[in-house]
Amino acid sequence: MEDPELNRTESYLDALIQLVATLRGKNGCPWDKKQTPLSVSVYLIEEVFELADAIAKGDSEEIREELGDVLFHIVFIARMFQEAGDFDLNDVAEAIAGKMIRRHPHVFGNKTVEGSDEVIENWHQIKLSERKSSQKPSLFDSVPANLPALLRAYRISDRAAKSGMEYAPMADGSKIPEEFMEKIKAALRQPDGDLQSQAFGELFFTLVNICRQAKIHPEIALAGAVKKFERQYKKMEELISASNQKLDDLSKTEKTEAWDKAKNS
Repeated sequence: MEDPELNRTESYLDALIQLVATLRGKNGCPWDKKQTPLSVSVYLIEEVFELADAIAKGDSEEIREELGDVLFHIVFIARMFQEAGDFDLNDVAEAIAGKMIRRHPHVFGNKTVEGSDEVIENWHQIKLSERKSSQKPSLFDSVPANLPALLRAYRISDRAAKSGMEYAPMADGSKIPEEFMEKIKAALRQPDGDLQSQAFGELFFTLVNICRQAKIHPEIALAGAVKKFERQYKKMEELISASNQKLDDLSKTEKTEAWDKAKNS
């Protein structure tokens, strides 16, 4: 018996694929027809960040809308490659389905696992075997060069760790504050900007590794810290405005008092 929900999904996907074909067709939209995969990839990146922001907010209606925007750009890019005779969206779906089946032998094969950690290890080993048969000689070649630096640092350090190049375990973290303070002081004493940038970059990379070992994604942690700071700052602005004052007119002491009040409110 056919699944009516599956049929419904397929019908809307087919309609979306046809819509993109019409936009790119003879009597379609001039702007859509002149786009290239490279030009559309910029919009796709923006839409993915908007989706991630919606997910962080937890707004299901906004998430639905942003998922649609991402899906549209994926269909659009696939259509351009179909026009070039390279592949179509069905080929994309077939390839990713095959990959997921290969990488889940504990679901689709006879492999047994004890938990999620073993799943991750198996995933890594399967990726390594796939890489050996590909044209990518380095472990890092499949990590996009244009990823934001924090995300790329996490991906690079994670792959290095899984290959056996792991930082020494941070244990209880008792020595981290003093070691970091010494490294920060040393970085600030560097004679030029380039050396300082390199020193602080190494500090950031070390922090990424500490987060990874603690099973915390640094991007999520930093995004949360920024949002918290933003909320507190806006609250401070509201309190200052409510007292008929302007931030620029306050003394440093008054700003500190306003900030403390915003944090505690």
